[in-house]
Amino acid sequence: MKQAMLALVLLMGCAGAWADVTDGLDTGNTAWVLTASALVLMMTIPGLSLFYAGLVRNKNVLSVLMQCFALTCLMSILWLVVGYSLAFSEGSGFIGGFSKVLFAGMSQDSMQGSIPESAFALFQMTFAIITPALIIGGFAERMRFSAVLIFSAAWMLLVYAPVCHWVWGGGWLSQLGTRGVMDFAGGIVVHITAGVAAIVAAVTLGTRKGFPNLPMPPHNMPLTITGAGLLWVGWFGFNGGSALAANGDAGMAMLVTHISASAGAMTWLIAEWFRYGKPSALGAVTGMVAGLGTITPASGFVGPAGALVIGILAGLICFLATNYIKRSLKIDDSLDVFPVHGVGGILGTLLTAVFASSALGIFSGQEDISIGGQLGVQAIGIVATIGYTAVVTWVIMKVTDVLVGNRVSEDEEVEGLDLVLHNERGYDI
Repeated sequence: MKQAMLALVLLMGCAGAWADVTDGLDTGNTAWVLTASALVLMMTIPGLSLFYAGLVRNKNVLSVLMQCFALTCLMSILWLVVGYSLAFSEGSGFIGGFSKVLFAGMSQDSMQGSIPESAFALFQMTFAIITPALIIGGFAERMRFSAVLIFSAAWMLLVYAPVCHWVWGGGWLSQLGTRGVMDFAGGIVVHITAGVAAIVAAVTLGTRKGFPNLPMPPHNMPLTITGAGLLWVGWFGFNGGSALAANGDAGMAMLVTHISASAGAMTWLIAEWFRYGKPSALGAVTGMVAGLGTITPASGFVGPAGALVIGILAGLICFLATNYIKRSLKIDDSLDVFPVHGVGGILGTLLTAVFASSALGIFSGQEDISIGGQLGVQAIGIVATIGYTAVVTWVIMKVTDVLVGNRVSEDEEVEGLDLVLHNERGYDI
């Protein structure tokens, strides 16, 4: 009798598993994408929030935390209302349509490949949250909260959603060449768009009072390092989750992500040590972010050795770019969004074509890709994204300035945004 009962239980279990397969649902893939969504959300709150909060002066800590928190809420609502539809519903090569407004037609049974569409929409929502949040670093310590909200809302709908559609939603960049532009987890969609928008916003707003002559060191590096650690862990969901499956692609994406982050941090440390005589904690975490951002577009296409090279180049080139933009060009991209995320995204997008090629099988051996041909496709994607993002971001900044005024007054900037805009203090001054 016991054996018969056991056989019945096993049979029922197999039937349930077979039902998952025939219905198209893979519970393992679903569980991984749900977990990855939580990891990517953690990257914004609390990861990026703490990372940025430690880098600004103590009179502006709450303003940065508030901006990240509020954008998480605002972008989530906008993604539900129309953002997801513009990015992922059927439309033109430039933009999606309105068939999925308010997640129309989505139910518990709606599928996106082997996972529920609700899980896919949630995962993509977390990307739509962190991308505008990254831009905060370009205008930190001097932009009105109302202007931040208006700018970010318009930017997500007019820049992020269209570029996302170009690359991941079946748009024109996905149709170039033999396989389209290669951007596994957001080198173009996230890092280039955010980096370009940040430097355009920084130039449009002008420098902080006292820049570059007045020292503006981070007020709390432990906060920044804590946020950096959360970003590093969360990036496993960012890149590994982009496989949309619990498989070898996800495993390799996570492995190369970790290698590139480590190489980027060590390279930046060594470069800083050589140039200034001492390595800094700020340099270590900035190099880590450079390594993470640069491997992002390549993470599903390259192997561990390729990731090592990408991480080393990321640490070195982003280090040089940061110094050039701040010291030579004197552009006040407050928290170095463009030289780290923008330059890293550009570099990683180009290197994807190199290290995903079968000609370099020692690094990847996955794809039969012509380096020259794919480099051309990658370059088109980069140039188009930079040009479109720069122009539209500038227009949005100008319109926002007319509506509410982008920048606080000099007196308000000196007093600090925490008290002026939120009537609170994060720290005693």
